[in-house]
Amino acid sequence: MTSYIIKRLIALIPVIIGVALVVFLIIHLIPGDPAQTMLGERATVEAIEQLRESMGLNEPLYIQFISFFKGLLSGDLGRSVMSNNPVLNEISVRFPATLELSFCAMIFAVGVGIPAGIFAATHQNSFFDNASMLIALVGVSMPIFWLGLMLIWLFAVILGWLPPSSRLSVGVELDYITNILLVDSIIQLNWDAFKDVFSHLILPSVALGTIPLAIIARMTRSSMLEVLKQDYIRTAYSKGLQDRIVVYKHALKNAFIPIITVVGLQFGVLLGGAVLTETIFSWPGLGKYLVDAIYARDFPVVQGGILFFAIAFVLVNLLVDISYAAIDPRIEYK
Repeated sequence: MTSYIIKRLIALIPVIIGVALVVFLIIHLIPGDPAQTMLGERATVEAIEQLRESMGLNEPLYIQFISFFKGLLSGDLGRSVMSNNPVLNEISVRFPATLELSFCAMIFAVGVGIPAGIFAATHQNSFFDNASMLIALVGVSMPIFWLGLMLIWLFAVILGWLPPSSRLSVGVELDYITNILLVDSIIQLNWDAFKDVFSHLILPSVALGTIPLAIIARMTRSSMLEVLKQDYIRTAYSKGLQDRIVVYKHALKNAFIPIITVVGLQFGVLLGGAVLTETIFSWPGLGKYLVDAIYARDFPVVQGGILFFAIAFVLVNLLVDISYAAIDPRIEYK
């Protein structure tokens, strides 16, 4: 197991280099002068040249990439043009908000998707099976930005049940310790803040978790149907075992490998795909910060943020691979 993990970590090196190169080239090949964009149309020629020189934009492209990659090896992603703070510090402040939103969205997706997929598989071709798969198809096809706006319109504007945006209501006091507000409110035993944070999480979590929910439900149904046709399942039924024991103890455990794969991949996608959701709900996470950085042509932030998401996605995949052995003892890593 240890040697397998080491090999996978070593394999991350060319992935990181490739992602860094692609992101660097795409950003720097965008038409327009970034220095001019950052300083505005009224900036003087001297100010523009000074900014270009300070950022190394007057150097050849390959020299700029070498400088960027050297900084990357030392943990330096550069400084934000907007705030003049280290990009890594800006990411560390905002990523917990994205992680909290993605985690809650995945809990919603798994908590609804897996039971729906199991029930659909055990009641194949029933009304619920057809209805759930139709809803799953609609969920996969539904744009997040449209769903988010509809949720805000219905539950925040029309019904007034839930807040439309942000992470915490004005006037609610809470000390930021981990910057994961649900955890911070529990640590401080501040249950009023916990309820307020939870209410702010509902709408963006549902909007972000709808597509993963549909994918997980369809994969669970497909995997369960395949397992339920196996001989050992028929043998278990012939022994007189209850449906609940056969389905949850025997079938689900053996069908869980593809399910956990999809869950892991979708969680990685959520971490990097929360940009639209955070923008719609004014969620102060890394996704919204990257959108603001793109508008401001803040190259260091965009490069560092995308690279951070790519590394997080690869690490999630590694954790999924490792979890296979815990789920199925027949799997060995060599």
